[in-house]
Amino acid sequence: MNRIKTAIVGASGYTGMELLRLLLVHPGVELVAATSRHEAGKSLAAVFPRFRKAVGAELAFIEPDPDAIAATGAQVAFLALPHGVAAEIARALLERGLKVIDLSADFRLRDAAVYREFYGAPHPAPDLLAEAVYGLPEIRTPEIQAARLIAAPGCYPTSILLPLLPLLRENLIDPDTIVANSMSGVSGAGRKADLSLLFCECNESARAYGVPKHRHLSEIEQELSLAAGEKVTITFIPHLIPVNSGIVTTTTAKLRDGASPDAVGAALESAYSGSNFVRLLGRGGCADTKNVTRTNFIDIGWQHDPRTGRVILMSAEDNLGKGAGGQAVQCFNLMFGLNPIDGLQNF
Repeated sequence: MNRIKTAIVGASGYTGMELLRLLLVHPGVELVAATSRHEAGKSLAAVFPRFRKAVGAELAFIEPDPDAIAATGAQVAFLALPHGVAAEIARALLERGLKVIDLSADFRLRDAAVYREFYGAPHPAPDLLAEAVYGLPEIRTPEIQAARLIAAPGCYPTSILLPLLPLLRENLIDPDTIVANSMSGVSGAGRKADLSLLFCECNESARAYGVPKHRHLSEIEQELSLAAGEKVTITFIPHLIPVNSGIVTTTTAKLRDGASPDAVGAALESAYSGSNFVRLLGRGGCADTKNVTRTNFIDIGWQHDPRTGRVILMSAEDNLGKGAGGQAVQCFNLMFGLNPIDGLQNF
């Protein structure tokens, strides 16, 4: 089997470390480049001792120079970089013939004006937005297979979109009534020095943040609107909880008049019964982060409240797995025609 020569740009953060964990043991991958300005010259094993003895862990970090990355023979690059930074490198690598899977927000939105509204700066590569494919594998398999530029979805959006999209497509819920509450582990904020993220600030505490207009709302509403065939605006309230990783989301919406609660379960089964990484818990099933952390699974359960007429959707995923690195590897497998579960068979 010819392995795909692969680069990780920005490999020293939490998402980069997750990509390393998955790709170092992926049967279809030959890791040929890992970049980090801060760690350049050091081996992967020296920076991340957990990878000692792993095949390929002797690879040294290099500077994120597009020419140097291309010179390794890399066919594809995963970008685990901040928004605003990723687009420039993405363009340079595309020009050098690489495929790109970007885990930042730079290519998730179709409208440059919306990017400016939510991210506070002009879009750095608006001409590439029409080409980029929003990388939800369960929703856009054919587009991902044909793409050279993938925008991997955000962690919160994945946990909200996968339960909601089938219900909107089947016109089962009123989109004006959608409210999503999410709780995320601290690793979702990235590997950086920040007073608010110190152990003593987060431990034994929980708080909402990013209210009322978290940046991820932009891609959530974009994808919900596409599914509903009309503009959708929702209430989204993210919370920080004192765990390392994992997201649990509870989303509610009014069931449309005449829609049967049983149709909710039927829509989810129709959408995901053949999925490798969506596990349906059925009516009354409450998703739990302990069952999905360090995996690429998302668990989805649901319930109907006859008193309020609301559907209650419950999901759980690993924010670094299905919400980031794992989902990006899922897209990689589709792009290169590999087994969809390669590198992701961990429980």
